[in-house]
Amino acid sequence: MPQAFLGLGSNIGDRMKYLQEAVEEIPDLVGVSGVYETDPIGGPDQSTFLNIVVELETGLNPRELLKLAQTLEEKADRRREIRWGPRTLDVDVLWIEGHEVNDPDLQVPHPRMRDRAFVMVPLGELEPAFLTDWTDPEEGKVNRIADW
Repeated sequence: MPQAFLGLGSNIGDRMKYLQEAVEEIPDLVGVSGVYETDPIGGPDQSTFLNIVVELETGLNPRELLKLAQTLEEKADRRREIRWGPRTLDVDVLWIEGHEVNDPDLQVPHPRMRDRAFVMVPLGELEPAFLTDWTDPEEGKVNRIADW
């Protein structure tokens, strides 16, 4: 089965609960990174995030993974009122083995993942090969606060 990675973050309400509930709903899960507390990047002034990356071995295609991400966000009552604003749950499709997509609503690999320490640090925990030639942009703090 192809390997895939999703990035999850939350900075409203019970952040850990939103992450835990989402992880429980993800099919084909094979790994979860540690939990990282991170500064928000871009957007309005807002609270820190909790971020994780999950690894799947899945037959789901990119569109099906996008639908899964949107369904998880809907279950967490995600509101899209302000671009890059606070959110109960944000789920991004980061990478899917053997797939490249460049559509307006879905880009795989995620076009900004290598610019974001809050993605790359937990991703590298699960798959160190992603850290080859990666330079931490040192933008915002990324602190590992818990094991999954």
